[in-house]
Amino acid sequence: MTDVEMKDKKEEDKKKTEETKDEKDKEEVKREPPTPVAEIKANVGHIERAVSTIEPRFTLRVLRTLNTLRKRIDDAVLREAIEEVFPKDSQNKTSLLGWLGPAPPSSTQAMDVDTSASTPATKGSTPTSEPVPEADVYFRLLILHHLLKQTNSGADKDKLSKARELAQETVQKMHALNRRSMDPIAAKFWFAVERTYELSGDLAEARPMFLSAQRTAALRHDDDTQASLINRLLRSYLAYSLYDQADKLVSKTTFPASAGNPQLARYHYYIGRIKAVQLNYSDAHTNLQQSIRRAPPAKVAPGFYQAVHKLFVVVELLMGDIPDRSIFRHPVLEKALLGYFEIVKAVRTGSLSQFQQTLSKHAALFQADKTHTLITRLRQNVIKTGIRRLSLAYSLISLKDICVKLHLDSEEDAEYIVGKAIRDGVIEGKLVHEKGWMECSGAGGTKRGYGPEVADVFGRRIGYCLELHNESVKAMRYPLNAHRKELADAAGAREREKELVKEIQEGDLDDEDIGGDF
Repeated sequence: MTDVEMKDKKEEDKKKTEETKDEKDKEEVKREPPTPVAEIKANVGHIERAVSTIEPRFTLRVLRTLNTLRKRIDDAVLREAIEEVFPKDSQNKTSLLGWLGPAPPSSTQAMDVDTSASTPATKGSTPTSEPVPEADVYFRLLILHHLLKQTNSGADKDKLSKARELAQETVQKMHALNRRSMDPIAAKFWFAVERTYELSGDLAEARPMFLSAQRTAALRHDDDTQASLINRLLRSYLAYSLYDQADKLVSKTTFPASAGNPQLARYHYYIGRIKAVQLNYSDAHTNLQQSIRRAPPAKVAPGFYQAVHKLFVVVELLMGDIPDRSIFRHPVLEKALLGYFEIVKAVRTGSLSQFQQTLSKHAALFQADKTHTLITRLRQNVIKTGIRRLSLAYSLISLKDICVKLHLDSEEDAEYIVGKAIRDGVIEGKLVHEKGWMECSGAGGTKRGYGPEVADVFGRRIGYCLELHNESVKAMRYPLNAHRKELADAAGAREREKELVKEIQEGDLDDEDIGGDF
C-alpha cells in the first residue's frame, strides 16, 4: 500500500510541474508586445476612461508611449485603427482617413481577411458610438507625426503642405472644443505644430499663434501647455537670433515649476544660450548644468544631449576653465565633439595658429550649431594663455618675439594685448616701451618666483613647522619614574588587605574594630 501511495504522489507532482510549465508558457505568450493597432485601441480606451473619471493620469500614461509608438505606425496601421475605433457613418472617420490618402487594393483585401478571421473575438466590441473628441485629436497627433516622418527635411513639399493644413485645422478644432481634459494632448500637439512650421521654413509665421495660445494657457493655469508654448516661443526667437525678445519673454513670464523634466531641460538650455550671448557665462554655466541633469538619458535623446554639451564646453572655455577630458570620451559625444576637442587643445596650449586652423576647418559645424560667434570670442583667451606661458618661461622678452610666437599681426597689437593682460592681472610684469620688451620679473632683474622675499617667506614657514613639531614632541613626554609611585601604592594596599584577612580568620578583630558597615 505504501508503494502505491508513493507512486500516486509522484504522478501528482509530475502533473503539477507540467501544469506550471504550461501556465508559464502561456504567460510568456501573453507577454509578447502588442501590435501597434492594439496599442492604439488600448490608448483610446485609456483616454475615454480619463475623460469619464476626470483623471488626467490615464492620458499621461498614453502620452508616455507616444515616442515609441510613432516609430511603428504607418498608413495601414492608422487606417486599421481608425476603422476599428470609429463607427461606419462617422464624419470624423472620413476626415481622418482623408489625411492618409487612398488605400492600395492589396492591403484592403488583406485587411478584409484579417478582420473576418478576427470577428469571433471582436463581435461584441464593434464601435457603435462616437468616441470622445480627445480620441479624435489623439489620432490627428499620430497622423501629423506620421506625415512629418515621411518628409525628408523639407524635400517632400506635398507632405509638408498636408501636415501644415492638418496642424492648422486641429488647432482651430481645439480652440472650438475648449475642453480641459484635452490639455495634456494639446501640450504634445504644439510640439508637432512647431516642427511642421520649422521644416517648412516658416517658423516665424507660427509665432502669433503660439503667443495667443500661451496667454490662454496662462489664464487657465494649464501648466503643461504653458511650459510647452514657452519653449516653442524661445526656440522660435533663437532660431532667428532674436535674443533680446527671448530675454524679454523670459523676464515677463514665469515658467511653471510643475512642468516635466524634458520641458525644464529645454527651458534651461534656452536660458543658457541667451545668457552666453549676453556675456553672463556663470549663469549660463549653471543653467546648462541643470539642463544636463534634467535631460533624458543620452541613448534616448542623443541630439539634445550633444547640443547641450557643445554649448557647455564653449561656456566653460569662456569662463577660463578647461572641460573634463571624460566628456569627450563618452560614446554618444565622442564623434559630435571632435571639433570642440581640437578647440579645447588649442586654448589649453595657447596656440593661436592652431586655434585659427581649427576654427576655419570646422566653421561649417560651428555655424550649424550656432556656436561660431561664441568660439570666436575665445581668441582673447588663447592669447592670454600664450602670454601666461611666455611670462613663466622668460624673464625678459621682446614684443617682436611675442608677435612671432603668438602669430600676431604687429608689435602694436602685442603691446596692447600684453598691457591689457598686465592690467587684468593675468601676468605680473611691466612693459618697457622705449626698449620694446616685456619684463616678467621683480626688482633686481631676478626671475619671478625666486628672490630674497620668497626666501624669507619660505624661511618663516619652515621655522613655524619646526616649532610646531618640537612643541608636539614636548607635549607627548611623561615624567620619569612616575609609574613607580602608583606601583608602590598598589603593593601597599594589597599587603594591608592580606593582613586584614588573616586577622579576620584568626578572630583577633571585633565588630567594633571592623565597623558596622563592614
